[in-house]
Amino acid sequence: MQQAPLSRRAFNLAAAAATASIAAPGLAQPAWPNKPIRIIVPYTPGGFTDQMARLVQPGLAARLGQPVVIDNKPGANSLIGVDALAKSAPDGTW
Repeated sequence: MQQAPLSRRAFNLAAAAATASIAAPGLAQPAWPNKPIRIIVPYTPGGFTDQMARLVQPGLAARLGQPVVIDNKPGANSLIGVDALAKSAPDGTW
């Protein structure tokens, strides 16, 4: 008995099923973010950058479902804030 060749439709369905089964573990990841978010503002409180961060904060917290904290680190022409960012604990997202 000779086996019929695989049709294009059957091949496409098999390829789609294989792709879905490979991508399934990615859907099992925990929700992101799963801890509070800290926004480092390297300028003084009450300035333009601080005001913009505080305008974005409520919407960001509501959309992501996590608390958002504004952390002002002014001084040294914003180098203190940049240093705080560089020395912060890695969270594994980048």
